[in-house]
Amino acid sequence: MVFGIYRNLMWLPLGMYNWADGTWRPFLATEWEVVPPDLLTVKLREGVKWSDGTDFTSKDVVTSFNIARLLNHTVWRFLDRVETPDDYTVNFYMARPSTVVERYVIRGYPLPLIVSHSVFGEWADKVQALVDKGLTPDADEWKALRKEFDEFRPKEIVGTGPYILDPKSITEARVTLVKNELSYLADTVNFDKVYLYNGETPTITPLVMAHHVDYATHGFPPATEMAFKAEGIRIIRPPIYSGPAIFFNHTIHPFELKEVRQAIAYAINREENATVSLGESAIAQKYMTGFSDNLVPLWLSEEDIAKLNQYPYDPAKAEEILKGLGFTRDADGVWVDDTGKRMEYELTVPAEYLDWSAAAENAAEQLTAFGIKTTVRGITFREHPIVVNRGEFEMAIRAWGAGDPHPHFSFRADLFTHNIEAAEGPGMSFPMVQETEAVGTIDLEEAVVASAEGLDVEAQKEKVTKVALAFNELLPIVPLWERYGNNPCMEGLHTTGWLPEGDPIYRNSPYTDSFVVIMILDGTLKPLP
Repeated sequence: MVFGIYRNLMWLPLGMYNWADGTWRPFLATEWEVVPPDLLTVKLREGVKWSDGTDFTSKDVVTSFNIARLLNHTVWRFLDRVETPDDYTVNFYMARPSTVVERYVIRGYPLPLIVSHSVFGEWADKVQALVDKGLTPDADEWKALRKEFDEFRPKEIVGTGPYILDPKSITEARVTLVKNELSYLADTVNFDKVYLYNGETPTITPLVMAHHVDYATHGFPPATEMAFKAEGIRIIRPPIYSGPAIFFNHTIHPFELKEVRQAIAYAINREENATVSLGESAIAQKYMTGFSDNLVPLWLSEEDIAKLNQYPYDPAKAEEILKGLGFTRDADGVWVDDTGKRMEYELTVPAEYLDWSAAAENAAEQLTAFGIKTTVRGITFREHPIVVNRGEFEMAIRAWGAGDPHPHFSFRADLFTHNIEAAEGPGMSFPMVQETEAVGTIDLEEAVVASAEGLDVEAQKEKVTKVALAFNELLPIVPLWERYGNNPCMEGLHTTGWLPEGDPIYRNSPYTDSFVVIMILDGTLKPLP
């Protein structure tokens, strides 16, 4: 069972972010500050209990970040060490000072999750022992410990949040979260139980139509959204700051050639793809930088934005590029590459993601019409990322971008998640050192980390611009469109108190700083009388 955004009802974060004004909502932390040149010091909330009755202290935070270290989380590309001068103070010393450390530490979505030392302390101690020996994730002992940890299954969930899983409630259809009376928020939340339904869009749609659920975050097709509206169901449309992209297996010729990826970008009408896939809730990517078009003007100058290739729909340009590589067309119009092989590929997609599936089908139709014969195959949404991480694909629809305010997080999603951080294998095998016309030779791993370095945001903009220009030229993946939510909300079904349209809370990403989770945790949402 994947809890997704609702995990924070059980495991509280240190804080959550208000996108509209850039402020924070404190939870397990009460205050924090960056002390130049290299320290983030965090004061923890006192009197917090875990659901097993133990006290929440700085030891739990150290445990959580050691687990993140074992998992090779990006935060440890910036951190040097974590120290605890007392039970309610945690000092994060940065090897590479950066403004994004605050986000990684305080928000911690999806990781580092703040977990209990009583459950994970033994593992954290083993990690620290490896660190004390000077070992790194490349060491055999480290890999062995990671393998053991991946097989670890706690006997119970121990959380700080106002809800905890009822193990007896687990079915294929749903789970029930029950009130954790030991949580400091137990008297703030207004529900005794929260039901979480399992399944993707095909499973959840009939539940919405039958008025069984109060809220859903799935990507519903345009026709389904129209049916919701006909039923009088309110649609909340928050920005997601990410969307689907075509990922390539760069070990397969000719996907390693940037010109081929550029040709594919020109060959697809992204506006059409967006409309077909998600109607009003999909906006075609314009700037093709690897992060949200909403954020581009905040990080790039007008002069640099003007340098970006927007890859407008232009099949003639795509044909010109391929012919320039020595590619030809076969008798049936299918392109033949410079080795004499026909350009016929499979495009995989999580089968249950109806918006992504529609994007895949439309992209395949357009590419096939252009002469790159493309067949779509759906794979279950739980298996699909594993298949991609193993490198067992030709082309795949996966996510670009991230619901975080700094482009660094999006670059990481684009270039690390299914590549150098792929847990199950080589992923898309995109080499991180590249030659570009825009910025010369670039080590993208180093550049992505460097894009967040330092405590001066203005200085970071130059580094962000460098990665954006390189991404725009190289197109390691081809973003299709940016998703906006079309989330059905059932005011008056079981709940009341939903904030009105236009409230600043709806500028939050519904995933990384979920407004629904916030409205439950702060008592805004209430059961009907």
